[in-house]
Amino acid sequence: MDLRPLDETTAAAPMIEPEDMAALAEGGVTTVICNRPDTEVPPTHQAAAMQAAAEAAGLTYVYNPVAGMALTLDAIEEQADAIDGAEGRVVAYCASGTRSAILWALAQAGRQSADDILAATAAAGYPLDALRPQIAQLEDRR
Repeated sequence: MDLRPLDETTAAAPMIEPEDMAALAEGGVTTVICNRPDTEVPPTHQAAAMQAAAEAAGLTYVYNPVAGMALTLDAIEEQADAIDGAEGRVVAYCASGTRSAILWALAQAGRQSADDILAATAAAGYPLDALRPQIAQLEDRR
């Protein structure tokens, strides 16, 4: 598992395995967010199978898929709500972790500075400087 911390409670990750759920729970994770649509993965890694594995490990599972780069405000808000509602650490995953990092960054708009958001994503291995205009736009809406 390649967990890449974005802040004290949230990490982005490339695709995780159903059998990773127990280790995540043992490591203090309470919520797993899937940002990868079922159309991108085999049945063993689709939302129903991953949710069953997460729940068997005592984790909350949130399915918030983003196809390609088709981000919506609803998806950003769902990500923010899932992170805010977690009682412990959160891991959000997709194919490479990039979509999850983008959703986190946009969910943080207005909560911390764009510089801090982009520094966190870059430190996690996701250089997202091109998001600065979207972060600024979302800051103005909040």
